[in-house]
Amino acid sequence: MKLPRFTPILMVPFLLWGAGASAEKADRDKPMNVESDALRYDDVKQVSVFSGRVVLTKGTILIRGAVLTVRQDPDGAQHGVVTAEPGKLAFFRQKREGVDEYIEGEGEIIEYDGRAETVRLLKQAQLRRYRGATLSDEMTGGLIVYNNATDVFTIDGSAARGAPGATGGRVRAMLTPKGRAEAPTPNAPSPQLKSSPALGGDPK
Repeated sequence: MKLPRFTPILMVPFLLWGAGASAEKADRDKPMNVESDALRYDDVKQVSVFSGRVVLTKGTILIRGAVLTVRQDPDGAQHGVVTAEPGKLAFFRQKREGVDEYIEGEGEIIEYDGRAETVRLLKQAQLRRYRGATLSDEMTGGLIVYNNATDVFTIDGSAARGAPGATGGRVRAMLTPKGRAEAPTPNAPSPQLKSSPALGGDPK
């Protein structure tokens, strides 16, 4: 797949995210737990199909959708594909290791590869980074790939062409400089100190 020429530029700030933290490395060794309305299991092919209000958890990973197909390779690595209900988007969330930050994503299809430690968001893909409860960065495109091992993101806008809500195959990104929210406002007046009776001051 040929990526748009602007994709490498967007990868730069995502690489910087990994300088201080990365996705929870312990997640890959945690068991996969799934809740759904129905399950069809094929023991020969090692494939499970969950359907109806599917909720998957694996460590700090949370995935929600309408249908989830999970297969396990001979080495035990788990792979899952989640599809959303018509007119809705499937959901992905994972905590970043060592910091109070979360990665959230949505798409009509979400693919989780346990061996490669990647998450692919396809069709009307959206990706957001939260610092605590505050939205820090937000991106949209036709295809977004998140590599848990390297903390690198790639976004392909061309995959959006022809999809509902597509914006001409363009990548859209809002990136907040790290620490911007904590920076003091220039020339802001200093707060005035007042005496307090509780501290022995003279009330006025």
